[in-house]
Amino acid sequence: MCKPLGILRFMPRNTLTQEQIVRAAVEVLDAEGVNGLNLRRLGAQLGSAATAMYHHVKSKDKLVVLAADHVFGEIELPDLGAVGWREAAATLARGAHAMIVRHFWLIPAMSTHLIYGPCKARYDEHCLAVYEDAGFAGQDADQAAAMVLMFVIGAAQGEAAESAWRAGLRRAGADEEQQLRETIAHITEIAQQFPRLRARTMPSLEATTAQPAEPTFEFGLSTLLDGLEARLTAGRRSCQRSGKP
Repeated sequence: MCKPLGILRFMPRNTLTQEQIVRAAVEVLDAEGVNGLNLRRLGAQLGSAATAMYHHVKSKDKLVVLAADHVFGEIELPDLGAVGWREAAATLARGAHAMIVRHFWLIPAMSTHLIYGPCKARYDEHCLAVYEDAGFAGQDADQAAAMVLMFVIGAAQGEAAESAWRAGLRRAGADEEQQLRETIAHITEIAQQFPRLRARTMPSLEATTAQPAEPTFEFGLSTLLDGLEARLTAGRRSCQRSGKP
């Protein structure tokens, strides 16, 4: 299941597999979000009856979980024998951030579904290995891995929210750019009431649609890893003072 996603074509019924269904579901989710996914829509894309979907996937909720697990398989895992723990942790965080931005529907799916499966477990296992190699033990490794993932999800929230909003407009047949202009105008009007926000309000459509500056994410990630490293250093000093190994 943890394989790169490709462009799907119509599939004959007699060759339909769960993996094909999941990969097609990811394509629909990428285009239309969770609300745009249904088994009838998926059957049409695969050239198969909606009832055939139920043979492999029992419900839309189950399909969303399978699709969410699938995209975790896109994250490249660093070689822990070749790089230090900080570089490995940063690589995992960047990979997860890029994956979530590609698949904007994952954040709302995580708020309504328990996402787990072999690809997510593969990612979690590697994260725990990184923080254990760094020197965190037991629950400390669990908490370090969870904290970094929470930061990644939060950092991707803005881009994912805009993509979800645009998907909703497409489903409704609305003019995306016109709606964006109106939304910017509304945000700008509100921001004018607050001096710090007024000074930072983006004045143009071009500025708003530009990708967020990469250093913002990198600054947060570096600061987070600095804190974890400082915690490790403090723990080692405490052990040295107490004479513990």
